[in-house]
Amino acid sequence: MIRICTYLSKTELAQLIVAFAAIVAQIWFELELPGYMSEITTLVETPGSKMQDIWIAGGKMLGVSLGSVAVAIVTGFLLACVGASFTRRLRSLEFAKVESFGPAELNRFSTASLITRSTNDITQIQMFITMGVMLLVKSPIMAVWAVCKIAGKGFDWTLATGVAVVVLLLAVAILMALVMPKFKAMQTLTDNINLVARENLTGLKVVRAYNAEDYQEAKFSKANRDLTDTQLFTNRSMAVMMPLMNTVMNGLMLAVYWIGAVLINAADAMDKLTLFSNMVVFSSYSVQVIMSFLTMSMVFVLWPRADVSAKRVLEILDTDPAVKDGDWAGQTDESDRGTVEFRNVSFTYPDSREAMLEHVSFKAEPGQTIAFIGATGSGKSTLINLVPRFYDATDGQVLIDGRDVRDYTLKSLRDRIGYVPQTSVLFKGTVASNVAYPTSEADADHTAIEQAVEVAQASEFVDRMPGGIDAHIAQGGTNVSGGQKQRLSIARAVARNPEIIVFDDSFSALDFRTDRAVREALAKHCQGATKLIVAQRIGTIMDADQILVLDDGKVVGHGTHKELLENCPVYREIAESQLSKDELAA
Repeated sequence: MIRICTYLSKTELAQLIVAFAAIVAQIWFELELPGYMSEITTLVETPGSKMQDIWIAGGKMLGVSLGSVAVAIVTGFLLACVGASFTRRLRSLEFAKVESFGPAELNRFSTASLITRSTNDITQIQMFITMGVMLLVKSPIMAVWAVCKIAGKGFDWTLATGVAVVVLLLAVAILMALVMPKFKAMQTLTDNINLVARENLTGLKVVRAYNAEDYQEAKFSKANRDLTDTQLFTNRSMAVMMPLMNTVMNGLMLAVYWIGAVLINAADAMDKLTLFSNMVVFSSYSVQVIMSFLTMSMVFVLWPRADVSAKRVLEILDTDPAVKDGDWAGQTDESDRGTVEFRNVSFTYPDSREAMLEHVSFKAEPGQTIAFIGATGSGKSTLINLVPRFYDATDGQVLIDGRDVRDYTLKSLRDRIGYVPQTSVLFKGTVASNVAYPTSEADADHTAIEQAVEVAQASEFVDRMPGGIDAHIAQGGTNVSGGQKQRLSIARAVARNPEIIVFDDSFSALDFRTDRAVREALAKHCQGATKLIVAQRIGTIMDADQILVLDDGKVVGHGTHKELLENCPVYREIAESQLSKDELAA
């Protein structure tokens, strides 16, 4: 929790300093009140006292009370401002950091955990700053200052207060030892709740198709029960704190008055008034000491969860992406624009010992279409994910326009590439906002959008939608079919007018007629762009300038469709499983 405070701004630090000063002022005001109570008591008990003196003392006491209220308001306002602004910036920093993560980092943190860290964990930190900081500062200062105030006013009373404090410290230590591990587990259990709920929502069709509602409910009930049991344990344990504090406080008050009664009864007439006044002051200060420990117990409720949350947030902020930003964003020669070259590239996933790709080499000239085919798990998608630097090659070089991709800034590199993922992703908005992504609709070129939609053969269904390219798209594209999502994803890549277009098995949801129409339109509209296509269907890649056949991460064939049919057994086997003899002979 202390380390996360390094992210406080100078303004927030200044506000905290003022808030701390206000807290100290509030303590001073509160500790001045018993002195005025003692003065009023002495005046009331002393024969011949003037009413005017009592009014003056009472007025001072009222002024001190109002001063305490005023600084308490200032303290609360400043801490609320710091909590809100600090956590707002933490959320922004965390979101920006997650945006820089590649697949390797996203695999380390689950989506459910990232959501929890951005919401629940940040809220815990805000609650601690808003409420806990004041208690954390005020309680020990109040306790020590109050003890100093009562020191020397009576050994018996001091001893009784010391015994009460020791009892409270032992009780708090035992409770913290019991509940601290549970507080740490609660955030992980909250992650688990989010994980199960998210899985159920995203896989709702599969759940219903397999009549797995009861199974999913059982999974959620278990996750819910684990979190509930942990919360009940911590809440029940902490519920002991308040009655214990009240019992000790009432016991201490009883001891103070009992000791005072004994001392006053045994004192001379001249000392009775002094002892009575001391007893009033001591009872007030002893209550302040116990109340300090009472409020400190609230810190022990807020601190563990905030501390765990801070560590979880810092875990995100301290994670350095494996893919580092380069420093080159210059222009390349026009003759090289769109050139993609792999030089003896090998790649191994961070959590794997076996290489996914081994010694892959090829070169795609500007305007060419390069296709990749092979069995499932042969490394096709991994290979093309090295182009936009979702991962970096373990060995060898990937070059774009004659430069190593690691030299580029990520922005300049990815601005050259139009990427169509294997799983189509649409965002809530309109057809236009999705195709022009990430350009705002106000700045989007509607002519270019319509042209890209037409190239992707999406105009046939977009024109039928209410509003055309301004038609509504639901979150995740749930109001369009899989094939329609794929075509809109292709339109998004085309609309960027990139020099390289990467298709990661992006024609799988299209029928053969639409597949062919899209490829023909791409060949005309994007003839200057280099196209890298991962495909499972031979028909999609037959016309490619080069076809690379992958098997177990190695290139086992390289050439045109006809060349591979003659000299690559793996390609021939795939082709014969999909095409008839007449189609193969054509």
